[in-house]
Amino acid sequence: MSKDKLTAKISFNPKKISKALLSVLNDRGRDILKKRYGLGTAPECMTLEAIGQEYHITRERVRQIENFSLGQIRKSKVFKEIGEVWNELRILVEKYGGVVHEREFFKSISSDKTSQNHIHFFLVLGDDFTKVKEDDDFHHTWVVDHEMNEAVRKALHAVHADLKDDDLVSEADMIVRFIAKIKEHKSDAAPDEHLARHWLTLSKKIGPNPLGEWGMSHSPNIKARGIRDYAYLILRKHGSPMHFREVAKEIAKTFGKSAHVATCHNELIKDSRFVLVGRGLYALTEWGYNKGTVKDIIHAILEKHGSLSRQDIIAKVLKERYVKENTIIVNLQNARLFKKEQDHKYAIA
Repeated sequence: MSKDKLTAKISFNPKKISKALLSVLNDRGRDILKKRYGLGTAPECMTLEAIGQEYHITRERVRQIENFSLGQIRKSKVFKEIGEVWNELRILVEKYGGVVHEREFFKSISSDKTSQNHIHFFLVLGDDFTKVKEDDDFHHTWVVDHEMNEAVRKALHAVHADLKDDDLVSEADMIVRFIAKIKEHKSDAAPDEHLARHWLTLSKKIGPNPLGEWGMSHSPNIKARGIRDYAYLILRKHGSPMHFREVAKEIAKTFGKSAHVATCHNELIKDSRFVLVGRGLYALTEWGYNKGTVKDIIHAILEKHGSLSRQDIIAKVLKERYVKENTIIVNLQNARLFKKEQDHKYAIA
């Protein structure tokens, strides 16, 4: 299996198999299944309502014809003759732990949407496959190992419960956490990192950002919605203050998003996640930087530590701001804010 995607090969021609299976039906049954599962020239699958309107029958009647036609196929001689198709598909699903993300599994077999529809049709017909429909927590899933499916879902719930809204976790760490949770629910499970990576995509609650870090799907750290979010990811990756021009350049380079320099500067100013620490230099608030001007920083330092010597003040301010020492000294001369005591230390006036 490749690092990032499922890969699967089949030995049969999906369209040819479907044609043989549909041949056992009458014209209406065949046409309804083609429309319902997108097996014709158009890959779109029609709803029961839409098909009913074409035939001037109720959606419930369409459902009855669909179920009856599927039953006819399962009882047919053709179905038994090509049983190897279902064996092959089961082996493929088992290769991925018996639990697969529907969309990703179909894409692993073919990039052609119509061919994917045929695979879907085969899984619906097969007795060994169970479709677990999507809900608020998970995407559509196909299952042949129900015990493993239960363990995977419980593990995904547990991983999600351990995350805070703003958490960002490396993919390697997320995989380790997830595998550990799976083993809590199924001690004999031994998924490798590629399989774990695929199972993680089943969840709607957690996901990766463009830099491969994982967190809560709704978080702007995962689903970046604008320049501010992209800038946050860039600065976090860089790990130290950057000039807003460099931030704009890296946004374009990393994410392929147009980031006008002036717009980037304005967005950083307005967002509490960023602190201006020098001429055009921005850092992240989470790194421990405080907002404010140099005199604000001096005031906060003296408030926290009490009176300090000039050199101590300069050293502490330089940890907060990228400014010249003389700028700090000039601000210390503000008699309304600071006073020089008899021991030559400075304090709040």
